[in-house]
Amino acid sequence: AVYGGVGYGAQIDALKQGAHIVVGTPGRVLDHLLKRALSLDHLKMLILDEADRMLSMGFYPDMKQVQRYLPNRPLNACMFSATFPEYIMRTAREFIRHPEFITLSQDHVHVTDTEHIFYSVPGMDKDRSLVRLIEIENPVSAIIFCNTKAKVHYVSVVLQRFGYDADELSADLSQKERERVLGRVREGTLRFLVATDVAARGLDIPDLSHVIQYEPPEDPEAYIHRAGRTGRAGAMGIAVSLVSGVEKFELDRIAKRFSIAMQERPLPSDADVEAVVTERVTTLLEARLRERDKLQTERSQRFVPLARALADNEDESAIIAMLLDDYYQQTLHTPVPQPREEKPPTTESRSPRSGGNRRRRR
Repeated sequence: AVYGGVGYGAQIDALKQGAHIVVGTPGRVLDHLLKRALSLDHLKMLILDEADRMLSMGFYPDMKQVQRYLPNRPLNACMFSATFPEYIMRTAREFIRHPEFITLSQDHVHVTDTEHIFYSVPGMDKDRSLVRLIEIENPVSAIIFCNTKAKVHYVSVVLQRFGYDADELSADLSQKERERVLGRVREGTLRFLVATDVAARGLDIPDLSHVIQYEPPEDPEAYIHRAGRTGRAGAMGIAVSLVSGVEKFELDRIAKRFSIAMQERPLPSDADVEAVVTERVTTLLEARLRERDKLQTERSQRFVPLARALADNEDESAIIAMLLDDYYQQTLHTPVPQPREEKPPTTESRSPRSGGNRRRRR
C-alpha cells in the first residue's frame, strides 16, 4: 500500500521486494513512478476504485500523469463509482477503451436518475451542518435552495465566511448585481449559488452535480423542479435535503406523493470532516511539491529547521495551522479538476487508454 502523508522509505523498501498487487492513492503512486521505485511495465490489471471520490479530492491531474506510465498495450481495466455524473463517465472513457457502464442496485436505478438523500439536523445547527456536508461532498457545482430572501442572504454570507466561492440570487438584488451573478453562472465560474425558487427560475447550469435544499420547499411541486436541475444529459445527479423537526414530515409527504425513494444518511461528524480535509490538503501540497524545480526545492530547505521547531512546539504549531488554513481557503476558490469533454479519438490514433499513453522517461 502506498499513500501520502507518511514517509517514503518503508514504501520504497516494500516495492523493492516485489508485489503482485499495489494499492495506492494517485499522488503517491506518481511519486514512486517519478522516483523509479515503481514500474508499470508488467501491469496486467488497472482498477480505479471510488472514482467519484478521487475526483472530488482533486486527484484528476495525478491520474492523468500516472496514465502516461501505463504500458502501450491492452489492459483489463475497471472503474467503480458510487455515482455516475457526466464527468465520471468522461473519466471512464479517458482511461478505458470502449467502456461498458453497469449499474448495480436493488431497485435497478439508471444513470439518468437522481439520487435523493436527506439528513436530519437540529434547526439551530443547519448552517454548520451545511458546511460539513460541502466539505465531505466537495461538489463540482451546486445550487443551494432556501425559501426566503433573508435565508438566502444568510446562507450565502455563512459560506463566504467559511471561504467558499458562493453568491446569492434573490429579488432583493439590484439589476446590476443580478447580471453579475448570472454572468458568473453562465461562464461556469461560480461554484455555489444560493437562491430562492423564483430567482432561480429559468436558470440552466451545465454539469450541475448537486442540488442542496437548505429547507424543503413550501410547494411540493417545487421539489421536483429543484431536484430536476441535476441529473441531466444522461448523468446521475444528487439532491440533498437538510431537514429538522416538522420539515421531516414535509419531506415524507413529498416522497410519498411523487414515489421518491429517499435515503437517510448520518450527518458527518467533525472528525469525519477533519479526516477528509487532512487528506485533501496533503494531496494538494504533495502535488505542489512535485511541481517545484531544483532551485525552488533548494530554496525551501532554508525553512526546514523552522518548520520542525514550530511543529515541536505546541503553542507555535498554531502558526503552521494558520498557514495550512490560509492555503486551504485559497483552494476553495479553485475549481475541482475534472476531465474535459473531448471528441473520441480515432481507432488508429487511440492508445489503449486502459493500457496506455506513452510512458514518460526521466
